[in-house]
Amino acid sequence: MTVGDIYRAQHARSLADREGFWLEQADAIDWYRRPDRALDDSRAPFYRWFPGGELNTCHNALDRHVDAGHGDRLALIYDSPVTGTQRRYTYREFRDATAELAGAIAALGVDKGDRVIIYMPMIPEAAMAMLACARLGAIHSVVFGGFAAKELVSRIDDCAPKLVLAASCGVEPARIVEYKPLLDQAIDMARHKPAHCLVLQRPQCKATMVDGRDLDWATFVAGKPPAACVPVAATDPLYILYTSGTTGQPKGVVRDNGGYCVALHWSMKNLYGVAPGEVWWTASDVGWVVGHSYIVYGPLIYGATSILYEGKPVGTPDAGAFWRVIAEHKAVALFTAPTAFRAIKREDPDGKLLKKHDLSRFRTLFLAGERGDPPTIEWAQRLLKVPVVDHWWQTETGWVICGNFVGLELMPVKPGSTSVPAPGWDLQVLDAEGHAVKPGEIGAIVGKLPMPPGTFPTLWNADDRYRQAYLAEYPGYYKTGDAGFIDADGYVSVMTRVDDVINVAGHRLSTGQMEEVLASHDAVAECAVIGVADELKGQVPLGFLVLKAGVEQPDSEIVAEVVRMVRDRIGPVAFFKTAVVVARLPKTRSGKILRGTMQRIADSQDYKAPATIDDPAVLNEISVALKPAGYARK
Repeated sequence: MTVGDIYRAQHARSLADREGFWLEQADAIDWYRRPDRALDDSRAPFYRWFPGGELNTCHNALDRHVDAGHGDRLALIYDSPVTGTQRRYTYREFRDATAELAGAIAALGVDKGDRVIIYMPMIPEAAMAMLACARLGAIHSVVFGGFAAKELVSRIDDCAPKLVLAASCGVEPARIVEYKPLLDQAIDMARHKPAHCLVLQRPQCKATMVDGRDLDWATFVAGKPPAACVPVAATDPLYILYTSGTTGQPKGVVRDNGGYCVALHWSMKNLYGVAPGEVWWTASDVGWVVGHSYIVYGPLIYGATSILYEGKPVGTPDAGAFWRVIAEHKAVALFTAPTAFRAIKREDPDGKLLKKHDLSRFRTLFLAGERGDPPTIEWAQRLLKVPVVDHWWQTETGWVICGNFVGLELMPVKPGSTSVPAPGWDLQVLDAEGHAVKPGEIGAIVGKLPMPPGTFPTLWNADDRYRQAYLAEYPGYYKTGDAGFIDADGYVSVMTRVDDVINVAGHRLSTGQMEEVLASHDAVAECAVIGVADELKGQVPLGFLVLKAGVEQPDSEIVAEVVRMVRDRIGPVAFFKTAVVVARLPKTRSGKILRGTMQRIADSQDYKAPATIDDPAVLNEISVALKPAGYARK
């Protein structure tokens, strides 16, 4: 048997025998009524997984482990360097606290199918809130803590929550972000008015309460009779998670209960290679899909111990923060965004801070969210001496589209590639006319329908929008919106968003490929490439460079060298002639670089700071940096 045979057999079976494969995986979770078939395709393209099945996701995440005798196993480790706080919860303690909170939510009239918005920072009560809603069969919608009032309004009006669960504030390394005034403003502006807000008062900031609507979390929840788990259909929604829409109206991605439980359980063992009882850390936020799937639901459904971290990769207190958390809590694996490692690499390029910590139990680093550029992956491999797995997924998919399935067998790592498709994914690369391209050629990456369990069945109250946004352009396929290629070995490389493939004098070029070259320069910590308008060539590439700490080489020399490197490695067809050095890149709070906004700045177009931006001030810095190069004249 050669390397890859185990994976290939599983993947082939998942496509040839969907019923058998996924019903077998469904046996790993608890059902009140076990489904007798896996897929309902009677309303294609609106597919439904495990029809007829009944379960409860909170039961699968908490109660069943207690019932099986694992109540004293650690479920959650809360580590908050920004507040100097740590807390640990066993499965029994977390189950009991969640059941009590669910009892309080039920006392406020929340029933199965009602919506609840959760507007909270990275604290254990945020995870409890999600699970308490799931316990009752209510549908939660987590909004990233600190989102602007206008963004909250759109979500409140779209999902019409009966209740909002909130905290008084979030704690950042250098400031306190008051949530309650933003929530009050949003409710004032919204057409829909939630009946109640249950507010957790944090010690760092006491919120002003609105009489008749707001309730104090600690006072109201304490002593409430614990709520039992409510059976729901496998096809019932577990949550709505909003993602940005091109029209300005956010898209409410719906996640079901049954398919999600099955997929996450399978992935914890087979993708991430974690055993029940081991410590697993996802350095993300519960406001993002990664936090939903792999801080809260995935590890708890599987019976692992999950770390919930309220801090940053650098600055809390330094670039050794991640190493401290891994060593202190004996984590066997970490899942984070490449941008986190680029930040660590920038501050501590030689990894001196790593030497202070014992990472002997640490086995694997998983990266996703932005393309894992080969220089960063190779740097992490040298530093950590463990496999570094770049994998690819989206808010819409809920779990991995492509990855290296460590729990099945570790296949060769190809830096720059997200490895191979997950079970249930039949991926193809198509050109603009919808025809398959040759191996190695860049095109739009699409997935043949149906998508596997755990992916989104539709958008909230927007079936037509779901069809138009994701299914209409390539009939029979899900449009991922990403561009890349599949090589002769079946490895998938996601190079960029389709919108970031630029057309230079008729040549379609990937900005991700150019970024890979820039990132390989010894002085470059982070980079981005965008396409800017050009009268002669249509578009030309423009690079942005963030340099490592302590670099003494003049900026002009570094720019000249990267221009030469792109010419040598990609060729003059790229027409890469301009790059600017900047102090930082504009990013979302999840670490994605805002290339589209940068492009509008460079092309002197009107723009506004996206709601998800980490720090709007960086956009002005980009504009100032571009002016000497002849861009951003407005």
